Amino acid sequence: MTEQGFSADRIDTSRPHPARMYDYFLGGQDNYEVDRQAAEQLLQLGPGVVASARGNREFLQRAVRAVAEDGIDQFIDIGTGIPTSPNTHEIARSVTPDARVVYVDNDPIVATYAGAKLTNTGKTGFILGDLREPDVLLGHPVLRELVDFGRPVALLLVAVLHFVRDEEDPAALVAALTERLPAGSRLVLSHATGDLHDDEDLRKGTEVYRRATASMNLRSRDQVLRLFEGFDVQDPGVVQVPLWRPDGPVPEGEKLRQVALYGAVGVKR
Repeated sequence: MTEQGFSADRIDTSRPHPARMYDYFLGGQDNYEVDRQAAEQLLQLGPGVVASARGNREFLQRAVRAVAEDGIDQFIDIGTGIPTSPNTHEIARSVTPDARVVYVDNDPIVATYAGAKLTNTGKTGFILGDLREPDVLLGHPVLRELVDFGRPVALLLVAVLHFVRDEEDPAALVAALTERLPAGSRLVLSHATGDLHDDEDLRKGTEVYRRATASMNLRSRDQVLRLFEGFDVQDPGVVQVPLWRPDGPVPEGEKLRQVALYGAVGVKR
């Protein structure tokens, strides 16, 4: 089930888009020259960008699998980005074959791939929407048809809230998105941080995103923890994404420092 009805002029190829840059970092082909140029500028600052992108993707896989193993079979993946297999529904269904997933992204290019790669297996849906409009998303017919708010739901906000500015109040947006979720629901969240890098690298990196369609807003571990208001954060807490329940070797020293994202999973009280 895919929402259609956007026009070609909604696809902005004049400026880099974070979803297409992320696709480039993961080795994908669904990006434009403007995205590749911006991505290469970030790569000149060091290997941390690719390490962070890959570490984040691996965190998503482990977190979705863990949530599904806890019995959750409904997922809302906001800011899903350009499809990269295994996608959320594929991971969840490796544990729970009947899992339902609603994908949300504000990039029309993501919507063009949704029918072929995200919503072609049944019990999945796609909404072209923005997390800054929680009431619109929660009232959307695609979501209402696929998600039963009488049972626990997993809300995924993976590597998306750092594109929300402070003045847009990310904590209030999370609260609005999770208000209708019943007790026992999960919040899966990862967020870029500046805790691990020097100020000059941070300045150069955020400058690249200022020229993109969304700015980069780095936050500290304490700020990320505050996004889990109303949730009990599961072990091991808010940690760098490779340290969240690893299922293989964990980077150490400088290689770990390069992964500049925190991740965590919370259970709604």
